Amino acid sequence: MKKVHNFTAGPCILPQQAIDNAIEALKDFKNTGIPVISISHRTKEWESVMDECRSLWKELLNIPDTHEVVFFGGGASMGFLLAAMNFLENKAGYLETGVWAKKALKEAKGLGNAYAVASSSDTTYSYIPKGYEIPADLDYFHITTNNTIYGTEIHEDMDCPVPLIADMSSDIMSRPVDVSKYALIYGGAQKNVGPAGVTFAIVRKDALGKVSRYIPTILDFRTLIDGASMFNTPPVFPIFVMNETLKWLKENGGVEAMHKINMQKAKLLYGEIDRNSMFRGTSAVEDRSIMNVCFVMAEGRENLQDEFMAFAKERGMTGIKGHRSVGGFRASIYNACPLESVQALVDCMREFEELKK
Repeated sequence: MKKVHNFTAGPCILPQQAIDNAIEALKDFKNTGIPVISISHRTKEWESVMDECRSLWKELLNIPDTHEVVFFGGGASMGFLLAAMNFLENKAGYLETGVWAKKALKEAKGLGNAYAVASSSDTTYSYIPKGYEIPADLDYFHITTNNTIYGTEIHEDMDCPVPLIADMSSDIMSRPVDVSKYALIYGGAQKNVGPAGVTFAIVRKDALGKVSRYIPTILDFRTLIDGASMFNTPPVFPIFVMNETLKWLKENGGVEAMHKINMQKAKLLYGEIDRNSMFRGTSAVEDRSIMNVCFVMAEGRENLQDEFMAFAKERGMTGIKGHRSVGGFRASIYNACPLESVQALVDCMREFEELKK
């Protein structure tokens, strides 16, 4: 069987170690004789997993005591609503850098006064806006740190005059983060930290309780914090796999070590895109994502797109088709994507160029 190189955007590649441990837990969870998907979430065996998972989050990201980690269902799309529900009182500002940022803004608009402080929609979100001012009277300012569809990323933690909220679905744990700068960080797990089905949030506790509206119990971050993410039955199996993924991350040097590897992978792939006469990048160079590398056929080579797709698939590349809204190609090189796979894609691109010269 030929080697498969998984560049899918999400659900995506996960560490083999986490997958293997999950398979064993499906047979017998912690020597209970019960599969992990059948264990009660109120047992001491399961509570130990929840405790360990929260502890790993705090350790790996150096999360201060001012913040708490919670888990819930619904994906980042649920996070869009929870962010506005818990923090929007008078007015909120959003940085519109892609489809998901726009959807987050839409949810906030449904609850109150929210608007885009700056947007890169004028060039189909090919860059991160710069030079804008964040009004000091906002309840919060919302950013999407990595834009999976368009391949752009905010690479540093910004200083913000108002509470800062970030959707970090697709770059969490890929680089060090100064959590103290954020009132809320949230995201779907299905990129770097686990499978689909669980959503994480890192919440500054003293930033809560400042809105006058009624917040439905299950949508109130205070409920999740007070109930240790078990107000209702949590997504047990996704959290188990998340915990195994974080254990793998710690064993491999943590977030700083992962960032170095991610930079190496991105440099290799972007270097080939820039060198290869068959392809060109689609995002501003200074804003290129180290998680989602987007590219298209070079001018005059557009007719070769389907041929390259088939060529790459034959060589084991999977998941490189660009998002349906933009086309082209997208290689998602999340934490668990090995350098070997990136090199294989680069070799494939070089081989295609030689074939078509």
